[in-house]
Amino acid sequence: MRDPRRASCWGRGIRLTRPAVRRGRGESMYRFFCRGLGRGLLRAAGRRRWCWGCSSRLLPELAGGPRPEAKVLPPRVALHRRGPGLLPLVAALAWFSRPAAEEEERPPGAGGAAAEDAADEAEAEIIQLLKRAKLSIMKDEPEEAELLLHDALRLAYQSDNKKAITYTYDLMANLAFIRGQLENAEQLFKATMNYLLGGGMKQEDNAIIEISLKLASIYAAQNRQEFALAGYEFCISTLEEKIEREKELSEDVMPVEEKANTRLLLGMCLDSCARYLLFSKKPSQAQRMYERALQISQEIQGERHPQTIVLMSDLATTLDAQGHFEEAYLYMQRASDLAREINHPELHMVLSNLAAILTHRERYTQAKEIYQEALKQAELKRDEVSVQHIREELAELSRKSRLLT
Repeated sequence: MRDPRRASCWGRGIRLTRPAVRRGRGESMYRFFCRGLGRGLLRAAGRRRWCWGCSSRLLPELAGGPRPEAKVLPPRVALHRRGPGLLPLVAALAWFSRPAAEEEERPPGAGGAAAEDAADEAEAEIIQLLKRAKLSIMKDEPEEAELLLHDALRLAYQSDNKKAITYTYDLMANLAFIRGQLENAEQLFKATMNYLLGGGMKQEDNAIIEISLKLASIYAAQNRQEFALAGYEFCISTLEEKIEREKELSEDVMPVEEKANTRLLLGMCLDSCARYLLFSKKPSQAQRMYERALQISQEIQGERHPQTIVLMSDLATTLDAQGHFEEAYLYMQRASDLAREINHPELHMVLSNLAAILTHRERYTQAKEIYQEALKQAELKRDEVSVQHIREELAELSRKSRLLT
């Protein structure tokens, strides 16, 4: 019924963690990565979101031993009933979070003025390489982007710029994500996490949680259920404990924005886990996750936020899968009303989901009208996959209507 090819926009326009930005080496690189790099790369990826040694401290995965064969899903899937759409989800998660590393301050005068100049020159060259890599991804030239990122990584090692090393590993992992190279992405994210933990970052830091969430989504896409569920559980339980501890802290100790960002990250984890549970045919568990994610999004981002609307649609889909058609219809009707009001970028998908629920309630005439509206919207968006899906649903609807006459 539901077309799952939507990118999560949890945290769009915010930083999921709040780095302490200080003057010194690395600040220019931080500014470079904060200028919408993630969103640009996601658009290029096709919107419809560690070392082995350190991973055992975060996820209960044993190094070595045979692994299940990876089942890499195609980057665009048409229907919820035909596949989970996990690979697009992985890409979405990759680009809606900031680079994982925190800012470091180089002690003033370390190595003298000549060393300062050489380090600044090397960093400037690394940034140019990363900009060119970004441009290559935007132009759909992933091979060229990969070569540029390797050049940036080599230079970062030569100049001993740990910040640049971490940034580059993170980008290389994201690039592997969107290319469907999940095993490579897994290793690169583990390398990134290794650098962060080795630098003293705590396991509960939002940056570590973000990477852990990406790893859990990789395991989900590879059908490694035990590792996927353990990863989601680690992310959710760690954030819940963190939020509870920080709840009573004054704004002087922890700004409201930072608390909100941590809750948004929890919402993204719940959303991702719910999606996997629904794919795993556990709709009642998925429902509870979606309800919590929706509550977080409504409280922090508001009912009219695009992500809130998407979560309403997802929750309705989950209720529909359990046969709770009336409740599903109420959520989907509200989602479609809000999507129309704000001209949601995926209005046609929300409408298509609404029409499917109406079909399940045997309200065929109304379903046909909504499908036709969805078809017009999909054609305006030039979303050929959705156009084909909606036409197939209209044909099926006509067949059912004829059987009743």
